[in-house]
Amino acid sequence: MEFYWSWVQGHLLTIFSVSVTSILIYHYLMERGTGLRLSKRYRGSIFEAQSKIFLNASQYLISGNKDLAIREFLNAVDLNRETLETYFALGELFRSNGEIEKAISIHRSLIAKETVKESMRLRALKELAKDFDKGGFVDKAIETYQDVLKINRDQEEVVLSLCKIYEDLEDWEQAYNYRITLSKIGRKSQSETISHILVQKAKSYFEKGDVIKCDEDLEEAFRHAPSVSAKILRLKLYLTRGQVDLAKSLLFELLQENPVYASFIFVSLEEGFKGKSFEKNHYQECMNLLREFFLKIKDKDLAPSPSIILSKVRFFKEKNQLGNAYRVLKDSLKNNENNSQVMKIEYIKLLMSLGKYDEFTEEATNFLEGLEQSLTRHYCKLCGYNSDDIFWRCPQCHEWETIQFRWKI
Repeated sequence: MEFYWSWVQGHLLTIFSVSVTSILIYHYLMERGTGLRLSKRYRGSIFEAQSKIFLNASQYLISGNKDLAIREFLNAVDLNRETLETYFALGELFRSNGEIEKAISIHRSLIAKETVKESMRLRALKELAKDFDKGGFVDKAIETYQDVLKINRDQEEVVLSLCKIYEDLEDWEQAYNYRITLSKIGRKSQSETISHILVQKAKSYFEKGDVIKCDEDLEEAFRHAPSVSAKILRLKLYLTRGQVDLAKSLLFELLQENPVYASFIFVSLEEGFKGKSFEKNHYQECMNLLREFFLKIKDKDLAPSPSIILSKVRFFKEKNQLGNAYRVLKDSLKNNENNSQVMKIEYIKLLMSLGKYDEFTEEATNFLEGLEQSLTRHYCKLCGYNSDDIFWRCPQCHEWETIQFRWKI
């Protein structure tokens, strides 16, 4: 399913142009029975010419030649200036090609057309907002997206675009408001995302030293979803208030649920509390107690995770307890079959630091041999395709004579 959607997104313009051609066929068939003044022969010639243009444009899009596709669409506009789909296709092509001003001009001209139906005017307004968004005109994009919502509030795509803009701007208040709107009109749950946004709001208060407002937003975040980011911030609040026992309990719960986040949890906690000097010192003292608790947790009580082991090794090294770091890492490498290369490298570095040269030589040799065996003899210099077989035409990107050799005996 992911591959399908990826393919659709990559060929969106091609699909669009084929759809437009289908629409032209539909309109032609519909017009055959009407009392239009144009003769059948003349209508047929216009339809035939437009069909040829759109098919040519589709072929250019498939081959990746957007410039020639744009030229074909311009020919279609010259042939029949009343075909709105041609304008929309051309505007989208200009936007995807980075020619934002031309895309804006086309969509503005559609909005200003007196004969355009309101539904098409609304569509043109949405496309104009996308132009501003793609071009980096953030204020105009916001204003235009909001104009669309004034006409029709149930525009999921537009609301999502506003969410992304405000999240990029780190305007968490507006981001929260639009995510709430999206949760009402959209089909997908927004609870987890809303929780993360509220955590960002709470975090901004925490960094200013305003613990009360931080706590209020954090409670709201938990009401939406107990996200990992919410639990980490709650850990910070416990440490700030000196509630070490609660912090220990929550840390253990977090590590049981998400052992892979162990390193990230401590990095986040070490960002610290930006309050007064004595408050910072108190926070650090509580942080040290939490570290000690973490180092004493038995590995059998948690799921095996490189993140947990490497976090313990880092703390032991910071305390200059290399022997403890060595024992923790050696036990983990011995008891787990699937060990990461990072852990093996860290182990080799520890052996060097401890002067265990015989073991260092053995482990380093084994590591390098394993690394060499995992590499193929050849690779494509364009797409990175790997193979032990010689290939003159890359099986992945289909280019010729892109083969490169790894000098491997």
